[in-house]
Amino acid sequence: MTSDFIAANRANWNERATLHAARDGSGYGVQRYVTEPEALSDVVRFDAPLLGDIAGKRTVHLQCHIGTDTLSLARLGARVTGLDFSENAVAEARRLAAEAGADIEYVQAEVKDAATVLPRESFDLVYTGIGALCWLPSIDEWAGVVADLLAPGGTLHIREGHPVLWSMNETLPGLTLAFPYFEQPVPLEWDDDSTYVEVAAPLQSTRTYEWNRGLGEIVTALLSRGLRIDTLVEHDSVPWEALPGRMTLRADGEYALTEQPSVMPLSYTIRASKAG
Repeated sequence: MTSDFIAANRANWNERATLHAARDGSGYGVQRYVTEPEALSDVVRFDAPLLGDIAGKRTVHLQCHIGTDTLSLARLGARVTGLDFSENAVAEARRLAAEAGADIEYVQAEVKDAATVLPRESFDLVYTGIGALCWLPSIDEWAGVVADLLAPGGTLHIREGHPVLWSMNETLPGLTLAFPYFEQPVPLEWDDDSTYVEVAAPLQSTRTYEWNRGLGEIVTALLSRGLRIDTLVEHDSVPWEALPGRMTLRADGEYALTEQPSVMPLSYTIRASKAG
């Protein structure tokens, strides 16, 4: 049954990848990365202070989508490999890298197979961007993949939407918790023809499936795989309008609650390391 959920999600993300990579100014504004050699994504720019110096680091970007964050990591000096389960996303990421003149390897595979298709214990940095973990059915399986990919002394960096945010029902008045906080075997089902950025056409593969999990479950999964938690920071912002009509866009491209922005966390960053 899980394979059916993943297949539906892949069909949805194949459509999103093509729309997100449009060169007409919609989607991710991809053309900017081609015409501006120093351009970085807002996501990586936000991450940079906690990422630190990544020049020369062997890096794998899991769930890399169309490669704007992957390219940004390369522009900070990392030697990057990107992995995504969507064939269209990988094709668009390769196209972007070629147009931008960046030497980035891309591999199509599910995250659960990453340590099979990529060399184990060979990466100094495993990077996972925001909005990724909710598409994976098992946080423990993900943590095992991270541990398998990291070289001794290597580091995981992930910034993700906060489990409290994923538990919110944006259609109800006020800030209302309505969806599971803890990981469940059966995912939430959604049917939506839109995506989180402006695109030229509605989606046709509209059905998707998502899993939430609590912050404690995420930390415990990493600890159980022998990783050390070095940093855990909760943030009051996210890089998309997660709660429409209730958020204000900041100058750094982040959205925060318009009223009482300190009332709840919207995202978090974890840095974890593998013993040398």
